[in-house]
Amino acid sequence: MSTSFNPPQRTLMGPGPSDVAARVLLALARPTVGHLDPQFIDMMDDVKRLLQYAFRTDNTLTLPLSGPGSVGMEAVFVNLIEPGDKVVVCVNGAFGGRMKENVLRAGGVPVVVEDEWGRAVDPDKVEDALRQHPDARALAFVHAETSTGALSDAQTLAAIAHRHDVFCIVDTVTSLGGVPVEVDAWQFDAVYAGTQKCLSCVPGLSPVSFSERAAAHIRARTRPVQSWFLDMNLVMGYWGSGVKRTYHHTAPVNSLYALHESLLMIEEEGIENAWSRHRHHHLALRAGLEAMGLEFLVPETERTPQLNAVRIPAGVDEALVRRRLLDDHDLEIGAGLGPLAGRIWRIGLMGQSCCKRNVLRCLGSLEAVLADLGHAPPAGAATAAAHALYGKEA
Repeated sequence: MSTSFNPPQRTLMGPGPSDVAARVLLALARPTVGHLDPQFIDMMDDVKRLLQYAFRTDNTLTLPLSGPGSVGMEAVFVNLIEPGDKVVVCVNGAFGGRMKENVLRAGGVPVVVEDEWGRAVDPDKVEDALRQHPDARALAFVHAETSTGALSDAQTLAAIAHRHDVFCIVDTVTSLGGVPVEVDAWQFDAVYAGTQKCLSCVPGLSPVSFSERAAAHIRARTRPVQSWFLDMNLVMGYWGSGVKRTYHHTAPVNSLYALHESLLMIEEEGIENAWSRHRHHHLALRAGLEAMGLEFLVPETERTPQLNAVRIPAGVDEALVRRRLLDDHDLEIGAGLGPLAGRIWRIGLMGQSCCKRNVLRCLGSLEAVLADLGHAPPAGAATAAAHALYGKEA
């Protein structure tokens, strides 16, 4: 006979999900109401306002879609890209590759700008591609590539897109809440994210925001959006402000409670303070890892603080280390993807997981496991280096 599932208490320091605050988990347990209940609709309006704050935008078409970040990605492409549309797609990791796949499935024609995994997108290559393809509809790129921890210069790339009069489509799944994301100031046309990373909410929702230029394009389509569920013309009948809400689908009511609470926490902290916190604890983690003799995959000037890709030392069984961290220390870190499988660990410092306690726990646990497996780093050097950084910045 089956019994209730009681998950272990883990510290989540992989590429996502991140730790979820107790008050967000409590929000999930509040009484479920109908998805057209007047009080729930009032909360939806506040969720929209809070997302606009996190995205730094006044875009009217800003809302959380019912589904993970991949749903946000698909929604952006199926609404903006029609068969035959040419899209310049930047691929410098796994999720740039998924963008390319979405272009293909929307009937578009991808023009791939490729960079090495672990490096930022090269703006010069993007400029050249758009110059060679003046009929392109859009430029698409990943701001913080989750598979590598590479952070691209979104402001510069967006400026290039607008110089060539194409839509600017941006994946901010790992960047939103962890590093500056300035949707209005940088003139993104369509942006999507996930709730389970730097927002520290439960997985299963995807915030999106469309500029008025993009929204006008969607409204003017003569060919129906290929996905009924993700057609923004229909979704806005439910999420639109100041209108009678039209039933579209049964929203994940309790998950939206949780998102509302997590966004409140970001507003209380201040979005700029959240960015600074991620940078602060990354520097301490970096000091400790380097004290153990570990090296980063991504050059420092192209590195995102919330996702740290660390090279595996020679002779180390990387999967065994991750398993020992999980079994012996209840600590989760991530493995490499694609060509980086077996070559890197991905250590996340996202949202609630980004704190001094977790940095020290990760460094101490990793040092202990490596030593136990015969790859002994200098004893105590990692946590000492982190403590020194914390003391210096206090």
